[in-house]
Amino acid sequence: MSQDPTADPPTDPSTDPSLTTDAAPAASAQTNPAANQEKDVEDWVTGDEPMTGPQRSYLETLAREAGEDVPDDLTKAQASQLIDRLQNKTGRGQSTN
Repeated sequence: MSQDPTADPPTDPSTDPSLTTDAAPAASAQTNPAANQEKDVEDWVTGDEPMTGPQRSYLETLAREAGEDVPDDLTKAQASQLIDRLQNKTGRGQSTN
């Protein structure tokens, strides 16, 4: 079965501005600051698990800049607290607003 060559191709809503709406997007963690609040590390369900690879990597970067060493046996919660402290010490992770 052949298609009519004069027919309009299907439109893609992501590229056709006439198909977009003016409705506000649903609130998300990115648009709703209250939805992205941090929990206290004492309330973390997985806070006692070993720190993650990304935490270790970032801690090593921060510690190098701060002239400190990173213990090998930190938990996720301890790593998070150390990241906060080292960010304050080095000025990293600070808002520029």
